[in-house]
Amino acid sequence: MNTRRLLVVCLAVLSVTPVAGARRAVPLRVPHAAAPHAQTPPGQAKPAAYPVPVAGDFVINDFKFTTGETLPQLKLHYMTIGTPRRDDKGVVRNAVLIMHGTGGTGRQFLSQNFAGVLFGPGQLLDATRHYIILPDGIGHGGSSKPSDGLHAKFPRYTYADMITAQYRLLTEHLKVNHLLLVTGTSMGGMHTWMWGERYPDFMDGLMPLASLPTQIAGRNRTFRRMISDDIRLDPDWHNGDYTTQPQRGLRGAIQVLLFMTSSPLQWQKAYPTRDAADTFLEDQMRSRLASADANDMLYQFEASREYDPSPDLERIVAPLVAINSADDQVNPPELGIMEKLITRVPRGRYVLIPISDQTRGHGTHSYPAIWQQYLRELLAQIEKAP
Repeated sequence: MNTRRLLVVCLAVLSVTPVAGARRAVPLRVPHAAAPHAQTPPGQAKPAAYPVPVAGDFVINDFKFTTGETLPQLKLHYMTIGTPRRDDKGVVRNAVLIMHGTGGTGRQFLSQNFAGVLFGPGQLLDATRHYIILPDGIGHGGSSKPSDGLHAKFPRYTYADMITAQYRLLTEHLKVNHLLLVTGTSMGGMHTWMWGERYPDFMDGLMPLASLPTQIAGRNRTFRRMISDDIRLDPDWHNGDYTTQPQRGLRGAIQVLLFMTSSPLQWQKAYPTRDAADTFLEDQMRSRLASADANDMLYQFEASREYDPSPDLERIVAPLVAINSADDQVNPPELGIMEKLITRVPRGRYVLIPISDQTRGHGTHSYPAIWQQYLRELLAQIEKAP
């Protein structure tokens, strides 16, 4: 099987000054490798040296969700790289917020294919000059989620709740009052559109990756519904109060997700024989089932149910570059949605990356070696702004 093994680098423990609602930073083990099914695109950089990431937790008391539910303590886990820098008016000028996709965590951006291309010395988001913020969204990673103990009694959060919590993390805990750049992949891309609308003066630029600024419908909605139904209709789910994972439901949900987010070209290249393809699928199902929680997955996909930034696109005032790839089955270009809606973003631009030996379907968002030239142009545009 043609896969890339993970190279794990152990990082030293860092001490940080405690802040209200914070917990002591913990040592990080940072993977520097591509996703298991991916091949490194030509020309991609090797892992670059950048400041050691610092992990922390921010606890919000009595957090109220859009559903009206309240959680006595909502924990948001995050990592930061670098140091915030303020101008003579006290405004942070170098902060970059990067948001992960559904089921992901901020840690994923420490991979070779992402951090190795962007965060190193002289690279576009050089962490010696930028302050990079990588939060785990509600329901993900080290942040509060159903599997922590509440199971299906956990509040049914939405994307709006996730954005509100992230804004409070930045402003109340990290004391960041302005962002140079807001960007994100997949769900994080959708969150980028929402950030631009909800806090239009808070950032200098936005780059949503692998997303569309409209209500989730058609096949995108259908595959999410399939995931929900696979889990909810499994007799072993027990309305979320299971003692062992509902394997049949999880297996079906993971299979749907694999197909929707994959690249036919890359899979054919990596697994060109029947046996190689079978082994890959068996390995994927084994590893994903071992780490998946049915309630967490259910909540993660159902959080998109109210997403629809299309009515307020004119509120986005910062320069915005939206990037999708032509082989993305989640956001297929033939729908023509982006071309229509980007015209309503005052300073918006749309880039569609054609299918090539480098693109990775929906996962192209995690390979900045493919799209970093557009990030370079956006940053140059920001720097020239008065």
